[in-house]
Amino acid sequence: MKTSDLIATAVSQTFRSKVRTTLTILAIFVGAFTLTLTNGLGTGINQYIDDTVSSIGAEDVMTVTKPSSSASASPTGPVEYDPDAIAAGPNAIPGSTVVALDESDIEALGDIDGVLRVEPTESIAADYIQYADGTKYVSGVGALVPGQSLQLAAGTEPDDTSSAREIALPDSLVEPLGFDDAEAAVGETITIGLTDAEGQSHTVDATVSGVMEESFTGPTTTTIPNSALTEELLAVQSIGVPEADQGKYAQASIWFDPDATPEQIDALKERLEDAGYSGTTVADQLGTFKAVIDGIVLVLNAFAIIALLAASFGIVNTLYMSVQERTREIGLMKAMGMGSGRVFSLFSLEAVFIGFLGSAIGVGVGMLVGTGVSSLASSALPDLPGLTLIAFDPASIAIVILLVMGIAFLAGTLPAARAARADPVASLRYE
Repeated sequence: MKTSDLIATAVSQTFRSKVRTTLTILAIFVGAFTLTLTNGLGTGINQYIDDTVSSIGAEDVMTVTKPSSSASASPTGPVEYDPDAIAAGPNAIPGSTVVALDESDIEALGDIDGVLRVEPTESIAADYIQYADGTKYVSGVGALVPGQSLQLAAGTEPDDTSSAREIALPDSLVEPLGFDDAEAAVGETITIGLTDAEGQSHTVDATVSGVMEESFTGPTTTTIPNSALTEELLAVQSIGVPEADQGKYAQASIWFDPDATPEQIDALKERLEDAGYSGTTVADQLGTFKAVIDGIVLVLNAFAIIALLAASFGIVNTLYMSVQERTREIGLMKAMGMGSGRVFSLFSLEAVFIGFLGSAIGVGVGMLVGTGVSSLASSALPDLPGLTLIAFDPASIAIVILLVMGIAFLAGTLPAARAARADPVASLRYE
Protein backbone atom coordinates (compact mmCIF):
# COMPACT_ATOMS: atom_id res chain seq x y z
CA MET A 1 0.00 0.00 0.00
CA LYS A 2 1.40 3.39 -1.02
CA THR A 3 1.78 6.19 1.51
CA SER A 4 -0.97 8.21 -0.17
CA ASP A 5 -3.29 5.19 -0.01
CA LEU A 6 -2.35 4.71 3.64
CA ILE A 7 -3.29 8.32 4.44
CA ALA A 8 -6.54 8.11 2.46
CA THR A 9 -7.49 4.88 4.24
CA ALA A 10 -6.72 6.37 7.66
CA VAL A 11 -8.88 9.44 6.94
CA SER A 12 -11.78 7.37 5.62
CA GLN A 13 -11.65 4.99 8.61
CA THR A 14 -11.58 7.84 11.16
CA PHE A 15 -15.36 8.27 11.13
CA ARG A 16 -16.16 4.58 10.97
CA SER A 17 -17.74 5.09 14.39
CA LYS A 18 -19.05 8.63 14.05
CA VAL A 19 -20.36 9.13 17.60
CA ARG A 20 -17.22 7.79 19.31
CA THR A 21 -14.86 9.77 17.07
CA THR A 22 -16.94 12.94 17.36
CA LEU A 23 -16.88 12.76 21.17
CA THR A 24 -13.10 12.27 21.11
CA ILE A 25 -12.68 15.27 18.80
CA LEU A 26 -14.87 17.37 21.12
CA ALA A 27 -12.64 16.45 24.07
CA ILE A 28 -9.56 17.55 22.11
CA PHE A 29 -11.44 20.65 20.98
CA VAL A 30 -11.88 21.77 24.60
CA GLY A 31 -8.16 21.49 25.30
CA ALA A 32 -7.09 23.19 22.06
CA PHE A 33 -9.70 25.93 22.51
CA THR A 34 -8.46 26.68 26.04
CA LEU A 35 -4.81 26.56 25.02
CA THR A 36 -5.46 28.95 22.12
CA LEU A 37 -7.19 31.51 24.34
CA THR A 38 -4.59 31.37 27.13
CA ASN A 39 -1.76 31.60 24.61
CA GLY A 40 -3.52 34.51 22.92
CA LEU A 41 -3.99 36.22 26.28
CA GLY A 42 -0.27 35.97 27.00
CA THR A 43 0.63 37.15 23.51
CA GLY A 44 -1.76 40.12 23.67
CA ILE A 45 -0.64 41.36 27.07
CA ASN A 46 3.04 40.86 26.32
CA GLN A 47 2.68 42.71 23.01
CA TYR A 48 1.07 45.59 24.89
CA ILE A 49 3.90 45.58 27.42
CA ASP A 50 6.50 45.50 24.62
CA ASP A 51 4.80 48.47 22.94
CA THR A 52 4.82 50.27 26.27
CA VAL A 53 8.50 49.47 26.72
CA SER A 54 9.27 50.99 23.32
CA SER A 55 7.44 54.15 24.42
CA ILE A 56 9.53 54.33 27.61
CA GLY A 57 12.99 54.00 26.10
CA ALA A 58 15.63 51.73 24.65
CA GLU A 59 16.62 48.59 26.53
CA ASP A 60 20.36 49.40 26.34
CA VAL A 61 20.00 52.75 28.08
CA MET A 62 20.17 53.37 31.82
CA THR A 63 18.97 56.49 33.60
CA VAL A 64 21.53 57.59 36.19
CA THR A 65 21.01 59.91 39.14
CA LYS A 66 23.08 60.85 42.16
CA PRO A 67 20.95 60.09 45.24
CA SER A 68 20.64 62.86 47.78
CA SER A 69 21.68 62.14 51.37
CA SER A 70 18.41 63.75 52.44
CA ALA A 71 16.49 61.00 50.66
CA SER A 72 17.63 58.49 53.27
CA ALA A 73 16.59 60.65 56.19
CA SER A 74 13.66 59.60 58.33
CA PRO A 75 10.39 60.99 56.88
CA THR A 76 9.23 61.78 60.42
CA GLY A 77 12.29 63.85 61.34
CA PRO A 78 13.86 67.02 60.01
CA VAL A 79 15.66 66.70 56.70
CA GLU A 80 19.17 68.05 56.57
CA TYR A 81 19.65 70.76 53.97
CA ASP A 82 21.76 69.74 50.99
CA PRO A 83 22.86 72.75 48.88
CA ASP A 84 23.54 70.45 45.91
CA ALA A 85 20.07 68.82 45.95
CA ILE A 86 17.68 69.64 43.12
CA ALA A 87 14.28 68.31 41.99
CA ALA A 88 14.60 64.76 40.66
CA GLY A 89 12.81 65.67 37.42
CA PRO A 90 9.34 65.44 35.84
CA ASN A 91 9.25 61.62 35.84
CA ALA A 92 10.25 61.23 39.48
CA ILE A 93 8.12 61.18 42.62
CA PRO A 94 6.88 64.72 43.36
CA GLY A 95 9.04 66.34 46.02
CA SER A 96 11.94 63.92 45.64
CA THR A 97 15.40 65.36 45.19
CA VAL A 98 18.75 64.22 43.85
CA VAL A 99 22.22 65.69 43.91
CA ALA A 100 22.84 67.69 40.75
CA LEU A 101 25.22 66.19 38.24
CA ASP A 102 27.86 68.49 36.81
CA GLU A 103 30.42 68.10 34.04
CA SER A 104 32.83 66.27 36.37
CA ASP A 105 30.10 63.67 37.05
CA ILE A 106 29.45 63.27 33.33
CA GLU A 107 33.17 62.61 32.78
CA ALA A 108 33.28 60.21 35.74
CA LEU A 109 30.32 58.24 34.40
CA GLY A 110 32.03 57.93 31.02
CA ASP A 111 35.10 56.39 32.70
CA ILE A 112 33.12 53.60 34.42
CA ASP A 113 33.73 50.18 32.90
CA GLY A 114 30.82 49.12 30.68
CA VAL A 115 29.56 52.64 29.91
CA LEU A 116 29.71 53.30 26.16
CA ARG A 117 28.27 56.82 26.06
CA VAL A 118 26.87 59.46 28.45
CA GLU A 119 24.42 62.28 27.79
CA PRO A 120 23.12 64.67 30.46
CA THR A 121 19.37 65.28 30.69
CA GLU A 122 18.32 68.88 31.06
CA SER A 123 15.04 69.53 32.88
CA ILE A 124 12.56 72.32 32.26
CA ALA A 125 10.08 73.57 34.85
CA ALA A 126 7.13 75.21 33.07
CA ASP A 127 4.47 77.18 34.94
CA TYR A 128 1.50 76.49 32.68
CA ILE A 129 0.27 75.69 29.20
CA GLN A 130 -2.49 77.63 27.43
CA TYR A 131 -4.35 77.66 24.12
CA ALA A 132 -5.45 81.08 22.80
CA ASP A 133 -7.07 82.99 25.67
CA GLY A 134 -8.36 79.85 27.37
CA THR A 135 -7.69 78.48 30.84
CA LYS A 136 -4.10 77.94 31.91
CA TYR A 137 -3.22 74.42 33.07
CA VAL A 138 -0.23 73.12 35.00
CA SER A 139 1.86 70.88 32.77
CA GLY A 140 5.30 69.32 32.90
CA VAL A 141 7.83 69.45 30.08
CA GLY A 142 9.50 66.11 29.49
CA ALA A 143 12.05 64.79 27.04
CA LEU A 144 12.38 61.72 24.91
CA VAL A 145 14.60 59.14 26.57
CA PRO A 146 17.06 57.78 23.96
CA GLY A 147 15.31 55.06 21.99
CA GLN A 148 11.88 56.20 23.15
CA SER A 149 8.98 56.43 20.72
CA LEU A 150 5.64 58.08 21.32
CA GLN A 151 2.29 56.35 21.00
CA LEU A 152 0.29 58.94 19.11
CA ALA A 153 -3.47 59.38 18.86
CA ALA A 154 -3.01 61.97 16.09
CA GLY A 155 -0.27 63.82 14.21
CA THR A 156 3.45 63.09 14.33
CA GLU A 157 6.28 63.18 16.85
CA PRO A 158 8.08 66.52 17.31
CA ASP A 159 10.80 66.82 14.65
CA ASP A 160 14.21 67.32 16.29
CA THR A 161 15.73 68.28 12.94
CA SER A 162 13.29 71.15 12.43
CA SER A 163 14.10 74.74 13.42
CA ALA A 164 10.40 75.34 14.13
CA ARG A 165 9.25 74.93 17.74
CA GLU A 166 7.08 71.81 17.94
CA ILE A 167 5.43 70.01 20.85
CA ALA A 168 3.44 66.82 21.47
CA LEU A 169 0.46 67.17 23.82
CA PRO A 170 -0.88 64.45 26.12
CA ASP A 171 -4.41 63.37 25.23
CA SER A 172 -5.60 64.38 28.71
CA LEU A 173 -5.00 68.08 27.92
CA VAL A 174 -6.81 68.14 24.55
CA GLU A 175 -10.35 68.84 25.74
CA PRO A 176 -9.41 71.03 28.76
CA LEU A 177 -7.40 73.31 26.46
CA GLY A 178 -10.47 73.74 24.24
CA PHE A 179 -9.87 71.40 21.32
CA ASP A 180 -12.71 69.23 20.01
CA ASP A 181 -10.49 66.21 19.61
CA ALA A 182 -6.88 65.15 19.02
CA GLU A 183 -7.03 65.79 15.28
CA ALA A 184 -8.25 69.34 15.89
CA ALA A 185 -5.27 70.11 18.15
CA VAL A 186 -2.64 69.17 15.54
CA GLY A 187 -1.22 72.25 13.82
CA GLU A 188 -2.55 74.71 16.40
CA THR A 189 -0.32 77.07 18.40
CA ILE A 190 -0.17 76.81 22.18
CA THR A 191 1.63 78.97 24.73
CA ILE A 192 4.00 77.76 27.46
CA GLY A 193 4.57 80.01 30.43
CA LEU A 194 7.67 79.81 32.62
CA THR A 195 9.60 81.95 35.07
CA ASP A 196 13.30 82.73 34.90
CA ALA A 197 15.77 82.87 37.78
CA GLU A 198 15.06 86.59 38.28
CA GLY A 199 11.36 85.94 38.81
CA GLN A 200 10.27 87.36 35.46
CA SER A 201 7.50 85.54 33.59
CA HIS A 202 7.97 84.59 29.95
CA THR A 203 5.86 82.88 27.30
CA VAL A 204 7.01 80.73 24.40
CA ASP A 205 4.73 79.68 21.54
CA ALA A 206 4.92 76.25 19.91
CA THR A 207 3.02 74.30 17.26
CA VAL A 208 1.29 71.07 18.23
CA SER A 209 2.78 68.35 16.02
CA GLY A 210 0.93 65.41 17.62
CA VAL A 211 -1.19 64.15 20.50
CA MET A 212 0.07 61.30 22.69
CA GLU A 213 -2.16 58.45 23.80
CA GLU A 214 -2.53 57.88 27.50
CA SER A 215 -0.38 55.15 29.00
CA PHE A 216 -0.54 53.44 32.36
CA THR A 217 3.23 54.01 32.84
CA GLY A 218 3.62 57.67 32.11
CA PRO A 219 2.44 61.00 33.48
CA THR A 220 -0.71 62.31 31.89
CA THR A 221 0.06 66.03 31.70
CA THR A 222 3.66 66.04 30.49
CA THR A 223 4.36 67.51 27.07
CA ILE A 224 7.26 66.54 24.80
CA PRO A 225 9.04 69.38 22.91
CA ASN A 226 11.45 69.04 19.98
CA SER A 227 15.07 70.20 20.18
CA ALA A 228 14.36 73.73 18.93
CA LEU A 229 11.66 74.30 21.54
CA THR A 230 13.78 72.70 24.26
CA GLU A 231 16.66 75.06 23.52
CA GLU A 232 14.33 78.08 23.59
CA LEU A 233 12.74 77.04 26.89
CA LEU A 234 16.15 76.37 28.47
CA ALA A 235 17.45 79.74 27.28
CA VAL A 236 14.48 81.54 28.83
CA GLN A 237 14.64 79.50 32.02
CA SER A 238 18.38 80.18 32.40
CA ILE A 239 18.03 83.98 32.36
CA GLY A 240 19.58 85.27 35.56
CA VAL A 241 21.05 81.92 36.60
CA PRO A 242 24.52 82.45 38.13
CA GLU A 243 27.28 80.98 36.03
CA ALA A 244 28.28 78.70 38.89
CA ASP A 245 24.84 77.09 38.84
CA GLN A 246 24.77 76.49 35.10
CA GLY A 247 25.68 73.08 33.65
CA LYS A 248 23.89 71.11 36.36
CA TYR A 249 21.59 68.22 35.54
CA ALA A 250 19.09 66.15 37.51
CA GLN A 251 19.99 62.96 35.66
CA ALA A 252 21.93 61.50 32.75
CA SER A 253 21.50 58.66 30.30
CA ILE A 254 24.24 56.10 29.79
CA TRP A 255 24.48 53.51 27.03
CA PHE A 256 25.80 50.01 27.59
CA ASP A 257 26.31 46.95 25.37
CA PRO A 258 22.89 45.99 23.91
CA ASP A 259 23.97 42.33 24.13
CA ALA A 260 24.81 42.60 27.83
CA THR A 261 23.48 39.79 30.00
CA PRO A 262 21.40 40.49 33.14
CA GLU A 263 24.47 39.61 35.22
CA GLN A 264 26.60 42.17 33.33
CA ILE A 265 23.88 44.83 33.78
CA ASP A 266 23.72 44.09 37.52
CA ALA A 267 27.53 44.36 37.68
CA LEU A 268 27.34 47.76 35.94
CA LYS A 269 24.77 48.93 38.52
CA GLU A 270 27.12 47.85 41.31
CA ARG A 271 29.99 49.81 39.78
CA LEU A 272 27.70 52.86 39.53
CA GLU A 273 26.71 52.48 43.20
CA ASP A 274 30.35 52.17 44.20
CA ALA A 275 30.96 55.48 42.41
CA GLY A 276 28.00 57.12 44.21
CA TYR A 277 25.38 56.91 41.46
CA SER A 278 22.12 55.00 40.96
CA GLY A 279 21.15 53.41 37.62
CA THR A 280 17.67 52.33 36.45
CA THR A 281 16.82 50.44 33.26
CA VAL A 282 13.48 50.10 31.46
CA ALA A 283 13.16 46.59 32.86
CA ASP A 284 13.55 48.00 36.38
CA GLN A 285 10.71 50.45 35.73
CA LEU A 286 8.37 47.62 34.73
CA GLY A 287 9.59 45.59 37.71
CA THR A 288 7.84 42.26 38.28
CA PHE A 289 4.71 43.22 36.36
CA LYS A 290 5.64 41.21 33.27
CA ALA A 291 6.81 38.26 35.36
CA VAL A 292 3.43 38.13 37.12
CA ILE A 293 1.60 38.14 33.77
CA ASP A 294 3.83 35.35 32.44
CA GLY A 295 3.16 33.34 35.61
CA ILE A 296 -0.61 33.69 35.27
CA VAL A 297 -0.51 32.66 31.61
CA LEU A 298 1.70 29.69 32.49
CA VAL A 299 -0.84 28.46 35.07
CA LEU A 300 -3.71 28.86 32.57
CA ASN A 301 -1.70 26.95 29.95
CA ALA A 302 -1.15 24.18 32.52
CA PHE A 303 -4.93 23.76 32.85
CA ALA A 304 -5.23 23.53 29.06
CA ILE A 305 -2.49 20.89 28.92
CA ILE A 306 -4.31 18.88 31.61
CA ALA A 307 -7.47 19.03 29.47
CA LEU A 308 -5.48 17.77 26.47
CA LEU A 309 -4.00 14.91 28.47
CA ALA A 310 -7.52 13.91 29.54
CA ALA A 311 -8.55 14.01 25.88
CA SER A 312 -5.63 11.74 25.00
CA PHE A 313 -7.27 8.95 27.02
CA GLY A 314 -10.28 9.39 24.75
CA ILE A 315 -8.01 8.82 21.74
CA VAL A 316 -6.60 5.68 23.34
CA ASN A 317 -10.11 4.38 24.01
CA THR A 318 -11.35 5.21 20.51
CA LEU A 319 -8.44 3.48 18.77
CA TYR A 320 -8.44 0.46 21.10
CA MET A 321 -12.09 -0.14 20.30
CA SER A 322 -11.36 0.42 16.61
CA VAL A 323 -8.57 -2.18 16.72
CA GLN A 324 -10.92 -4.58 18.52
CA GLU A 325 -13.67 -4.12 15.96
CA ARG A 326 -11.31 -4.42 12.99
CA THR A 327 -9.36 -7.47 14.20
CA ARG A 328 -10.40 -9.65 11.26
CA GLU A 329 -9.73 -6.76 8.86
CA ILE A 330 -6.23 -6.37 10.32
CA GLY A 331 -5.65 -10.12 9.94
CA LEU A 332 -6.77 -9.94 6.30
CA MET A 333 -4.47 -6.98 5.57
CA LYS A 334 -1.49 -8.79 7.07
CA ALA A 335 -2.38 -12.03 5.27
CA MET A 336 -2.33 -10.08 1.97
CA GLY A 337 1.22 -8.90 2.70
CA MET A 338 0.79 -5.67 4.60
CA GLY A 339 3.69 -5.32 7.05
CA SER A 340 3.46 -4.57 10.74
CA GLY A 341 5.02 -1.16 10.15
CA ARG A 342 2.27 -0.22 7.69
CA VAL A 343 -0.42 -1.38 10.12
CA PHE A 344 1.19 0.67 12.88
CA SER A 345 1.35 3.69 10.58
CA LEU A 346 -2.31 3.28 9.58
CA PHE A 347 -3.62 3.48 13.15
CA SER A 348 -1.11 6.16 14.10
CA LEU A 349 -2.30 8.29 11.18
CA GLU A 350 -5.89 7.88 12.38
CA ALA A 351 -4.85 9.17 15.82
CA VAL A 352 -2.95 12.10 14.30
CA PHE A 353 -5.90 12.96 12.04
CA ILE A 354 -8.26 12.98 15.03
CA GLY A 355 -5.82 15.27 16.84
CA PHE A 356 -5.62 17.55 13.81
CA LEU A 357 -9.40 17.85 13.49
CA GLY A 358 -9.86 18.58 17.21
CA SER A 359 -7.02 21.12 17.35
CA ALA A 360 -7.96 22.87 14.09
CA ILE A 361 -11.58 23.30 15.18
CA GLY A 362 -10.51 24.35 18.69
CA VAL A 363 -7.99 26.89 17.36
CA GLY A 364 -10.47 28.28 14.81
CA VAL A 365 -13.26 28.75 17.36
CA GLY A 366 -10.74 30.06 19.92
CA MET A 367 -9.56 32.75 17.48
CA LEU A 368 -13.15 33.83 16.74
CA VAL A 369 -14.01 34.02 20.45
CA GLY A 370 -10.71 35.75 21.27
CA THR A 371 -11.26 38.39 18.58
CA GLY A 372 -14.72 39.10 19.95
CA VAL A 373 -13.45 39.32 23.53
CA SER A 374 -10.66 41.70 22.45
CA SER A 375 -13.21 44.00 20.80
CA LEU A 376 -15.31 44.05 23.98
CA ALA A 377 -12.20 44.64 26.11
CA SER A 378 -11.14 47.60 23.94
CA SER A 379 -14.52 49.21 24.59
CA ALA A 380 -14.50 48.35 28.30
CA LEU A 381 -10.90 49.55 28.89
CA PRO A 382 -10.64 52.95 27.15
CA ASP A 383 -7.80 53.96 29.48
CA LEU A 384 -5.54 51.36 27.87
CA PRO A 385 -5.39 52.48 24.23
CA GLY A 386 -3.70 50.09 21.87
CA LEU A 387 -4.47 47.06 24.05
CA THR A 388 -5.42 43.89 22.17
CA LEU A 389 -6.30 41.67 25.09
CA ILE A 390 -6.12 38.41 23.13
CA ALA A 391 -3.75 38.46 20.16
CA PHE A 392 -2.72 35.55 17.97
CA ASP A 393 0.76 34.83 16.71
CA PRO A 394 0.83 32.51 13.65
CA ALA A 395 3.83 30.64 15.06
CA SER A 396 2.05 30.04 18.39
CA ILE A 397 -1.07 28.82 16.58
CA ALA A 398 1.01 26.39 14.53
CA ILE A 399 2.76 25.16 17.68
CA VAL A 400 -0.61 24.52 19.39
CA ILE A 401 -1.84 22.41 16.46
CA LEU A 402 1.44 20.49 16.20
CA LEU A 403 1.51 19.95 19.99
CA VAL A 404 -2.00 18.48 19.98
CA MET A 405 -1.16 16.26 16.98
CA GLY A 406 1.96 15.09 18.83
CA ILE A 407 -0.08 14.22 21.93
CA ALA A 408 -2.59 12.39 19.70
CA PHE A 409 0.23 10.42 18.08
CA LEU A 410 1.62 9.35 21.46
CA ALA A 411 -1.87 8.42 22.64
CA GLY A 412 -2.40 6.29 19.55
CA THR A 413 0.91 4.47 19.91
CA LEU A 414 -0.37 1.71 22.21
CA PRO A 415 -3.44 0.75 20.10
CA ALA A 416 -1.36 1.01 16.91
CA ALA A 417 1.35 -1.24 18.40
CA ARG A 418 -1.28 -3.78 19.41
CA ALA A 419 -2.66 -3.81 15.85
CA ALA A 420 0.88 -4.18 14.43
CA ARG A 421 1.60 -7.17 16.69
CA ALA A 422 -1.62 -8.97 15.75
CA ASP A 423 -1.13 -12.51 14.38
CA PRO A 424 -2.90 -12.78 10.98
CA VAL A 425 -4.15 -16.36 11.51
CA ALA A 426 -5.50 -15.66 15.01
CA SER A 427 -7.04 -12.40 13.78
CA LEU A 428 -8.87 -14.12 10.93
CA ARG A 429 -10.30 -16.64 13.40
CA TYR A 430 -11.45 -13.84 15.75
CA GLU A 431 -15.24 -13.81 16.29
